[in-house]
Parts: sequence; C-alpha cells; structure tokens
Amino acid sequence: MPYTPEDLKLIAARTLAHYNQNAHEFWEGTRDHDVSQNINAMLEHIKEPAALDLLDFGCGPGRDLMKFKELGHKVTGLEGSTQLAALARKHSGCEVLEQNFLHLDLPSARFDGVFANAVLFHIPSQALPGVLKALHCTLKPGGVLFCSNPHGEGQEVWNGDRYGAFYDLQSWANYVTSAGFEALTHYYRPPGLPREQQPWLASVWRKVAC
Repeated sequence: MPYTPEDLKLIAARTLAHYNQNAHEFWEGTRDHDVSQNINAMLEHIKEPAALDLLDFGCGPGRDLMKFKELGHKVTGLEGSTQLAALARKHSGCEVLEQNFLHLDLPSARFDGVFANAVLFHIPSQALPGVLKALHCTLKPGGVLFCSNPHGEGQEVWNGDRYGAFYDLQSWANYVTSAGFEALTHYYRPPGLPREQQPWLASVWRKVAC
C-alpha cells in the first residue's frame, strides 16, 4: 500500500529525530571509518582536471567533507539532521545545506560530483525517484553520482528508529537508470571478504540525460 504524504513526513521525522538525538555518538562511532575506496571510486570517473565542485549528500557530522577539502576540492554538504549539520559545519568549515531529503531545493547543473555515502537507503522507495531526479538535475552534464547502501532483497523496514530500504543490484540499477544515469562501476564492501560478509553495495553513475 502506498504511503500517504503524512506517512512519508512521519518516516522522515522519526529517522531524523534518531540522528538528532545521537549526533555526537554517531560522530564518535564513524569518524575513523575508512571510505577512501568510495571517495576514489567517484573521483576517478570525473574528467575535470582542476579542483572539483562537489556535493556531499547526507554528509552527517562532516568526516568526508573534511577529506574532500583536504584533497583541494570545493565541497558543499547537505544534511537533514540539524544536529549533524551543525557538527559538519564545525568540523569542516564548509557550507552545509540543511534540507529534508523529501523536499530538496538544489541548484541546477552546479556540481561535478554527488557523493551519497550510506544515506539513500533511508529514503522510502516511493520517494526515491524524486530524490534521484533532483540529484541528476544538480549535476553538471556528464557529472558523477556515487552511492553506497546496504543491499538486500527489496525489504523496507525499521531498524530501531531508522527507516531503511534494501535493494539488490538490479533493482537499484533500475531506479538510477530511470533517473537518467548510466552505470560506470559497482562493487561490494568491505573489500576482500566473501560476499555474505559484504553488506554494502557501492555504485558509480554518470549523468547522461536531463
């Protein structure tokens, strides 16, 4: 049964409340995670030679903003949680937009790359096409989208107070290609482990149409 607009509003509010209430614990628990494989996977597919204009979508408390800035890129964060956005600004010194993912207001054709690490799975599948279209439109022609999500078999469930939707590769590809992207590469994480011990599906996409 489709969600009503009020259902979607409540899903977002409950998930964001969790992150607001646990913002400092989330920072301490994730600040040392090594996602260099994901960062490199996006950057190597962007053809611009100079410093890039990047959007860290769902930037959390700012770990990856700090890394992109260290690499010499101009990076903007976007975060739905007020508390995480405040931490991201404090830690990175970057501009951080505070927007609900279900009501995005992004500039057109602004960014060379969008880095969506461990975030898009929080969006109900019903709302996902609209979010992907917004990310498509905010990319420059030929821009690159990176995504990493825990994979599954299409289930949409609550994990405590966090909503999650879990896709296999083909289902995920159907959503992203329908939004106007072409596939560049994908892989499972953490590297070097059997597939049953790799809960994360990472994928890289290029904007090909508007």
